[in-house]
Amino acid sequence: MGKQNRRKRTGRRPETGASWSTRPESAAPVDPEQIANALMAAAMETAQGASVAAERCATALTGNGPLSAPLEHGADLASQHIITRVFQNGWLPEDVHQAARRHVDEYAVALLTDVMAAYLRPFAGASIDETWRTQVDALEAVVWWSSAAPHLGQWAAKQLLTPAEAVTTVVQALALLIRLPRLELIRPLPGTASPAAAAHHHVDEKILSRVRGLLAKAESTTFPDEAEALSAKAQELMTKYAVDRVLIDAGASMPDLPGAARIWLDTPYVDAKALLVDVVATANRCRAIFSSAWGFMTIVGDDGDLEIVELLTTSLLVQATRAMIASGNHTERSADARSRSYRKSFLIAYATRIGERLAAATEATIAQSADPERLLPVLASHQLKVDKAFDTLFPTVRNRGVSIPNANGWDDGRAAADNAELGARGRQ
Repeated sequence: MGKQNRRKRTGRRPETGASWSTRPESAAPVDPEQIANALMAAAMETAQGASVAAERCATALTGNGPLSAPLEHGADLASQHIITRVFQNGWLPEDVHQAARRHVDEYAVALLTDVMAAYLRPFAGASIDETWRTQVDALEAVVWWSSAAPHLGQWAAKQLLTPAEAVTTVVQALALLIRLPRLELIRPLPGTASPAAAAHHHVDEKILSRVRGLLAKAESTTFPDEAEALSAKAQELMTKYAVDRVLIDAGASMPDLPGAARIWLDTPYVDAKALLVDVVATANRCRAIFSSAWGFMTIVGDDGDLEIVELLTTSLLVQATRAMIASGNHTERSADARSRSYRKSFLIAYATRIGERLAAATEATIAQSADPERLLPVLASHQLKVDKAFDTLFPTVRNRGVSIPNANGWDDGRAAADNAELGARGRQ
């Protein structure tokens, strides 16, 4: 059928940043620093594929007895050492959470949430970037435990885990953190955000609230005409707001600079979903790049545009999945329409057609604006800033082809996209 190209970030190997080694036959350490090193060594082994390393380390350190104060202190030292490096390597709290929920169990996810809360505790609120604050609040990462006692024992009691199980979880959580590669630093680290820095330029909350309501109704209705009217209104609101904002920013003495955000995608068919994010980002004056190894997209653009991309992408993914499943229920092609090749092709075609519709909608909006001759050069200047920011973050990128293995899926996906309700489509 053909191939669709999409930018893909070049991978980099994780940096361990330390030399950790333990010998199973050696005596269990009693000093917190030594215990921290032992935990990190076991985590390194686990990250490299030694499945028994975590339980072996837990047994050696606990002796099947209670958690000792040095052990709990050592666990805190190891956790804070590694999470600090992970954040310095560009990961944000939501990124760590998304990676954790995909690769470790619920106990390790809960532990890492507490580790992040402990990391943030020393920093003054004014020195923490807004994105960090928002993500930490969404994760409910708070210091809930008493400072009168170490964290690990209180956490293990809360989770109803034995000491050995708690230490095993610590090692498994640290192993995940060790595996995380270096990313681009897209938001200031805690302690470095300037209190005097301009606030993010968000879309007006009233506009966002109305758009969310319209898209929610468009996703849930079973009447195409009603959904079309709802999505058209949502598109009108978003597009007009974006165009007006671009013109206002052009006349400002200190216009907003491009920012960046990450959108995580769930399996299956992550490649096809990434293509959908890419076309939505392009239509909304942003640039996108895909990390296939971990399953997220990094989007570069103004903060208001990033919000719109996330909102519209979420809605379209819901609509695409619903349409794909409905197509699979067709009796005349039920076996084929439930196959992986069909569904992947369906989503690729859906994304491709959505991109075409969004591009046409953008051209129509510009042509019908009150001052298109002024708007065009302003948009061009805006795109140059986004391109420069993208190239600074990602100086080396490569294109990747996406195969389309099923012709029926391609045809049905394009047809479904024609019926999709766009949050970026206007009607006069």
